[in-house]
Amino acid sequence: MQIPAPFDYARAASVDEAVALLARYGEDARLIAGGHSLLPMMKLRLARPEWLIDINALDELDFIRRDGNRLRIGALTRHRTLLDSDEVRALFPIITDAERVVADPVVRNRGTIGGSLCQADPAEDLSTVCTVLGAEAVIHGANGDRVIGMEDFHRGPYETAVEFDEMLTEVRLPIRERSSSAYEKVERRVGDWAVAAAGAGVTLAEDGTIADIAIGLTAVGVETRVADAEAVLRGRHPSDELIAQAGQAAARAAEPLADQRGSEEYKRHLADALTQRVVRRSIARIQTTGA
Repeated sequence: MQIPAPFDYARAASVDEAVALLARYGEDARLIAGGHSLLPMMKLRLARPEWLIDINALDELDFIRRDGNRLRIGALTRHRTLLDSDEVRALFPIITDAERVVADPVVRNRGTIGGSLCQADPAEDLSTVCTVLGAEAVIHGANGDRVIGMEDFHRGPYETAVEFDEMLTEVRLPIRERSSSAYEKVERRVGDWAVAAAGAGVTLAEDGTIADIAIGLTAVGVETRVADAEAVLRGRHPSDELIAQAGQAAARAAEPLADQRGSEEYKRHLADALTQRVVRRSIARIQTTGA
């Protein structure tokens, strides 16, 4: 039987109270919202927090709000809300693509974007999505807010820049004209972690060249954007040959580990094929919608 170690429980009524509780109970305290990552780890005794601070009452962190040239998403926004949002689908279809393959309906109904990002699992989908989109993370602590880019937010597997007495409160996504994005994932069965996945965000110039591009990979040992693959396409008219070269560059950048989900060779093949698909789909979406 899998039973967590004993712990105490507190329910925060505001962001400031949650931060105060974190400061009071120190590194032995953990926030909990959906709990779909933390609770299994507690049952396996891989995580043994002495205090759980429940933040499900913090409605102030559950929002999707357009603010000028950026979209603001509260950290407590559920996966289901993101999946159902027409505004998210229109501005950032990569999020909709990813939310369709995040675990299963039970997880999507309760899990949150903040929980996914703070778990920082290398096989987690939204970390790649937010990296590709150039997201900023708003982190709240006793001294107020600080804002950092995703390249500084993730410090490695299961590690982020959020200190023990801070909490992620918001994700900000820049809105760009003539831009679109896509995400694709290969999994062994529905709801499983990724064998491999890729995401792309593309901005086209007026003359049809690629003005900017971001490519990210999931579960193949790449924690940042794939700069070599992006360089193949940036500033050039997209063609099958160049997109194939970008895919090959992504495969070379991948450092996957062989496991029960596949060999290193198979995962590199997926990095290549999926990169090509998401780049093509991003471009097609711009050409279709004129986004």
